[in-house]
Amino acid sequence: MKRQNWLYGLMMGMTIGFALWGSVRYPRQETGGLPVSAGASARAGGVRSGTGQASRQAGTRSGTVQASGPEAAGHSGAVPASRPVSPSPEILEAAASNGPRLHALSAVLIDGDTGRVLYAKDADTVRPMASTTKIMTCILALENGQPDQVCTVSDNAASQPKVHLGASAGTSFYMKDLLHSLMLESHNDSAVVIAESIAGSVEAFAGMMNQKARDIGCTQTHFVTPNGLDGEDGKMHATTARELALILRYCIGTSPRREEFLEITRTANYAFTDTTGKKSYSCVNHNAFLHMMNGVLTGKTGFTGKAGYSYVSALKADGRTFVLALLGCGWPPHKTYKWEDTRALFQYGKDHYQYRNVYRDIRLKPVPVEQGVKEQVAVTLAAAEDEKLEVLLKEEEQVEVSLELPGQMKAPVAKGDLAGYVRYHMGDTVIRVYPVYAEESVDLWDLPYCICEIFNRFLPVSYKGYGS
Repeated sequence: MKRQNWLYGLMMGMTIGFALWGSVRYPRQETGGLPVSAGASARAGGVRSGTGQASRQAGTRSGTVQASGPEAAGHSGAVPASRPVSPSPEILEAAASNGPRLHALSAVLIDGDTGRVLYAKDADTVRPMASTTKIMTCILALENGQPDQVCTVSDNAASQPKVHLGASAGTSFYMKDLLHSLMLESHNDSAVVIAESIAGSVEAFAGMMNQKARDIGCTQTHFVTPNGLDGEDGKMHATTARELALILRYCIGTSPRREEFLEITRTANYAFTDTTGKKSYSCVNHNAFLHMMNGVLTGKTGFTGKAGYSYVSALKADGRTFVLALLGCGWPPHKTYKWEDTRALFQYGKDHYQYRNVYRDIRLKPVPVEQGVKEQVAVTLAAAEDEKLEVLLKEEEQVEVSLELPGQMKAPVAKGDLAGYVRYHMGDTVIRVYPVYAEESVDLWDLPYCICEIFNRFLPVSYKGYGS
């Protein structure tokens, strides 16, 4: 009995000792365990600490970055930014000064992969876009309708001004045929028939168009009609060159119906009938630039007296995808201005931008753990060993790498917990983000943990489960 009491006393003394030891080893700090930005960044492969430490330079194409603790880093998974951020006016002005001189009042050239602006001229000025609107009408119809869906011409559709298909009210067509009429001949009545068949009314379809624009990341675009004409209430139907380019980028790159979109807009000639087979129609593609330059993927023209000539197009060359948009590109008789500007912008992109691998081998030191049974936890970057990150860059351009980790993490830490991020960006435009995760678990150093450790160490029965 004395021996048993002595053992219990020993156990209690050791428990109190462990608890006191833990409180001394890990005094509670006022700072929380949430990740905070270290303010560190890497330019051209080197890391520059925001804490005032000297830069660690590496090569332009490859290299290793060491980082740890408050000055170390990382950001989310290998996920490209879904919503490109608008560059600052200074960046846009600098891009315009180094690019071709254009006729268009507003113009933009973007990287089709990332949405990054490569050239801009008044790219964020709101202007009417005429029939380039129809790229949005087409992609919404493809995503929400069926090719064999029967669409009937309403009185409203039949009353639309030229350019029009000219079908009378009550005539029915298949959706796939109307989409060719829409994109090849730019028929205004076909746009209204499609809109009413998909959403029930022009107004409801305009709501879908505006929602899709917001989903894509467009904040200054406002759709009123499916054909690009202003609404009867006088509301202006408008966008910016940059946002129009982003919409086409979605149509050819992100939309689940991108292949159908490209097939329709690249068709040279198309013939069809109404659903009865009694009336025949034919269409010719008026996008002449499809044959003016190698690699053109798609495009849509537009014109109204208010908007002037407008054009949106995409080109692929040597694995590089360029998307451009032109607004206010001349008025009659200068119909060919848009072709001149398009050729100049695409050639500018081809001549000045090449892919470079900017991926960095970032090795992170362990992060301190507050009140953990271990003083620190190892962290790892969620990226493949042979990871590549190719970015379309000018020769003088560099990608920055921002490193973000907390000063410490709070116990308990579970294996796989998000610790921070590594972010690749150019100015405000995020190129890619990778997450940094805890490589192991670290339990909380507290009284229950100490008791379990004593029982596991000094009693024949092992109390597993806590801290194991």
